[in-house]
Amino acid sequence: MLLMEQGNDELDGLVRKRIRALRLAQGWSLEELAGRANLSQSSLSRIENGRRRLALDQLVTLARALDTTLDQLVETASDDVIISPVIDSARGRMQWPVKGDPGVTVVRQRVTGPPPDNPARMRAHPGREWLVVLSGTAILMLGHRRFRVETHQAAEFPTMLPHAMGAEGGPCDVLGIFDRDARRGHQRAARGAEGEDPDATLT
Repeated sequence: MLLMEQGNDELDGLVRKRIRALRLAQGWSLEELAGRANLSQSSLSRIENGRRRLALDQLVTLARALDTTLDQLVETASDDVIISPVIDSARGRMQWPVKGDPGVTVVRQRVTGPPPDNPARMRAHPGREWLVVLSGTAILMLGHRRFRVETHQAAEFPTMLPHAMGAEGGPCDVLGIFDRDARRGHQRAARGAEGEDPDATLT
């Protein structure tokens, strides 16, 4: 069964390049991948070079051998590669949705205030968070522990522990990645903390 119909030359070429690129990324020769996919070396060479038609059964086998899926092997490039941020002027931050995983949000925020002294202002919620300090120095409060996170350092931590963040020695810029649960937890915390200094915690 042929996968590529006549007129889909662009997709056909993309799939062939992808097979070759994935093979080379694994460090495999034509012979090695052909053996894993139960194809002859000459057949695989002709597939990569466009001298043999792409058949669905062969692509399923190749996808499995390359540790990917047929859908990923034949997916087309997205037209909307560039994503513009949503600017939240009230909190001085920018947000980018991650198209590949709609539950994930990337947030850039400038933190200006010190970490809170009152443990009641530390938040705990389900989810996962990862952050990197782009400039300056951040102080991450995690339970009863205090971590100093400097420029270009990253932190990943269990968000079920009470946590908060502030700046040390001047403003710092932080890029955070939140899954859906973590994002909801911070949104609830922000709503519940109206009137507090929004720069004292990462929200």
